[in-house]
Amino acid sequence: MVTDPGSRVVEPYVETDNSVEARKAVSDGFIGIHNVTSNRFWQFAALFGIMFVLGIVGFVMRLGAGFDDKGAWGYYIAVFAFLMTTSSAAPMVAIAPRIANSHWRRPISRAAEIWALAGCLNLLLYIPLIWLLPSLENGRRSLWFYGQQEGVPAYSPHIWATLAILGLILLGLALVWLSSLPDFAVLRDHGEGWRKKWAGRLALGWRGTSAQWNWQYHRMGVVGAFYFMMLVFVHFFISVEFLMVHVPGWIDSLYPITHAHNALQAGVATMMLTMFFLRQFGGYKEYIGLDQFWGLGKLLLALSLLWFWFWFSSFNVFWYGKKPSEQAVLELLVKGPYLYLFITIFILVFILPWFTMIWNPVRRSVWGPPILAISVLIGTLLDRVRLYVGAWDVAGKSSMMEDMMYMKMSEVPTKIPTPQIADIFVIVGFIGGSILVFMLATRLIPAVNIWEQKEMLLYKAEVQFHRTKVMVMGKSR
Repeated sequence: MVTDPGSRVVEPYVETDNSVEARKAVSDGFIGIHNVTSNRFWQFAALFGIMFVLGIVGFVMRLGAGFDDKGAWGYYIAVFAFLMTTSSAAPMVAIAPRIANSHWRRPISRAAEIWALAGCLNLLLYIPLIWLLPSLENGRRSLWFYGQQEGVPAYSPHIWATLAILGLILLGLALVWLSSLPDFAVLRDHGEGWRKKWAGRLALGWRGTSAQWNWQYHRMGVVGAFYFMMLVFVHFFISVEFLMVHVPGWIDSLYPITHAHNALQAGVATMMLTMFFLRQFGGYKEYIGLDQFWGLGKLLLALSLLWFWFWFSSFNVFWYGKKPSEQAVLELLVKGPYLYLFITIFILVFILPWFTMIWNPVRRSVWGPPILAISVLIGTLLDRVRLYVGAWDVAGKSSMMEDMMYMKMSEVPTKIPTPQIADIFVIVGFIGGSILVFMLATRLIPAVNIWEQKEMLLYKAEVQFHRTKVMVMGKSR
């Protein structure tokens, strides 16, 4: 019986001694890398662990101030939105190219899926927001009509956002587990110590039969598709319930999908940096090469150009509408106190990627795309600060109910709220905590997909072409 993923791709398939030895060499190579934990790994883990502790301290400090001052929580909500925009969107780098049957994504698909585990931290960050949202009785707008009619009970309108985030996290955990099943079986049979024990439990009797491969292949497709749909759904709720409804006059039907697009762009940038560090410090330099940086670089360039399209489409509505409420929104988020911050974001997220990654020497390199990924991530973080801090600064004003009634801000803030020490701790700490979750997960789950690397051996072959040999890649069905 054939117990390799090739059994579902090439039929009939006759194993040779060379193919068995090649797959064994791939398994032994990845297991050898996975079983080694260097001192540098623990140094980085200690650094991010300290950052995470600072984040917890900052959260406790912020929690001690209570929930009455809504504006004081702006930076906390901004970092929550940033993590949902980056870590929760990174698995799309594995899902979308897998649906397109791309070979270049194979060495980085597992690392992208592991980022879904950081969603557990995002859920913890979300819990305080349940109590932070202003009540509907205070004039806050909402997608839902509960409590707005006499005799209708005032159910919590953000229960749907909670269910959506829970659904996204569960789908992410299922995706990682389904993808890792064959590798857990390899670690169960050839691993060492506690990894062998835990891999045996998580493998659930995986033996690599044709039925099991078909089951895993189709379940991964279904879960991946639902993850993408739920990701858009979650960003729809976050951008509406925790952002737009707090600014009187901000009515933009396009912005929720803009928020989701920003997540795709930041998710690609997150994976760009992830595979750079895996290549440089993780021992995977032989497996993560130019093809991966080139493939993600093209996606990052396209998504950076789309950033301008989404932003300009919404900006046009407010700019040409000229209503007082629309002018007030532009005064708050673009022309007013956040003007220089917006210009910085515009350069980091759009101008720099556009004018640099159009050049092949930059895009087709190992160093160019990661540098631009840093630019995109910094710009995305500043953008979340601009939007969420500005919106919750408005939400904290005493005139919110009257402003919502007339759909116009009676007082546009003239300065950016200064981040307190608690806000700095929260931003630095929870970003570090998300990276720490990823690093610790790679100690149990191989950071590079072993079975997909073995499967790729069935698709490639060296053939003679005139006086030289070339590599020929097949296409899966």
